[in-house]
This record gives sequence, structure tokens and C-alpha cells, in this order.
Amino acid sequence: MTYLLYGARASGSCAIECALAEIGADYELRKLSLRNDEQRGAEYEAINPQRKVPALVIDGDQLLTESVAILLTLEERHPEAGLLPPKGTAGRAHALRWLLFAATEIYPIVEINDYPERFATAPAETEATRERAREIWRTRWLVVEENVSGDPYLSGDGFSLTDIYLAVVSRWAQQNAWRPTHIPKVECLTGAVAARPAIAPVWARHFRTP
Repeated sequence: MTYLLYGARASGSCAIECALAEIGADYELRKLSLRNDEQRGAEYEAINPQRKVPALVIDGDQLLTESVAILLTLEERHPEAGLLPPKGTAGRAHALRWLLFAATEIYPIVEINDYPERFATAPAETEATRERAREIWRTRWLVVEENVSGDPYLSGDGFSLTDIYLAVVSRWAQQNAWRPTHIPKVECLTGAVAARPAIAPVWARHFRTP
């Protein structure tokens, strides 16, 4: 099995790298600079027309985009890694529920926060659009916080790829001052994910201060 990952620092590709690290799989990383809009260039557009990271090439010919699709595919290909509870269990359903909640209710807010000019109806409304996105972001993270039932992970069933995904997505939207007071369980979950022996080096590459 070979993996080629297109990614960028502190982006959604971090979750894929963390999963690959937990699996113990070898992979090649092609770095893109979001700051320089390399993901919007013609070369990468030929790989992913959506011009977003991550993208994963499996065994040289199977292309996958969308972080959740990639994570679930890796879990299927490497069941021995235990990235999700067993099929048919309540624990698996719980993990998938909150994985999809984060992917559909929280992740899309990132683009509005980062590029409010794409959504504002007038230039004067750009900052108000960003702030409204952050209000929605915070409200939805409070929902996650109320449903963290494990210690330190989302579920009492233990670590899963949902914990990886929540940890990575929680770092966005410039909410460093808000998180510790309002979503301490999510912060604890994130700290536990970041400290896992296989993940720690990946996490440091993505989120340590340059």
C-alpha cells in the first residue's frame, strides 16, 4: 500500500497525517503553501478541481479528496489500527455521528471565517460576516462540548479517528482565547490527541509556533 498526500501546514491534511501515523503507514507528503495560494494553481487543480487540501493518492492511481472520505477509507483499509469501534456497535455510530457533525456543521464555517469577502454582500459587511461566522462556530462547538462523554476522548469507548478530526478542526477560526474557558472537554481531548506517541511529531509540525 502506497500513499501520496497533498497537504499544507495546520490544514485539514493534518488529520490525515495523524491517522496515517496511528496506522503506522509510510506516505509521501507533497506540501502546498496556502499562504501563497499554491492550492489554487493549475498544477494542483489538475489533481483536485476543488482546489482544496487534502488530496490522497492511493497505490498510484486512486485519488481521494474530502477529509472524512479519506479518513473512513483509511479505517477500512487498516482495521487493525482500531481507528473506529467495531461495525454495528453503538460506539461506532456515536463516533460517526460527531465526525459528520463536525464535517457538515463546523468545517464549512472555516471558509467564511477565512474568506468573508467571498460571502459578504458588500465590502463594508466583510468583518460583520466574519464575526457572524465565529458566533455560529462557537455555538456549534458548545454542542460538541455537551456531548463529550469520555475522559479524555469523545467517547468512553476510547480513542477514535473522530477525536483526531475534532482536535484538528478545533484549532481554526482564531478562537485560542475562547476555547479554554468555554470548551474545556474539547481542549482536554485535543491535548490527549496531540500527546499520543505516534501523533505528537505530526502535531508539532503543524501547530507549533514557527
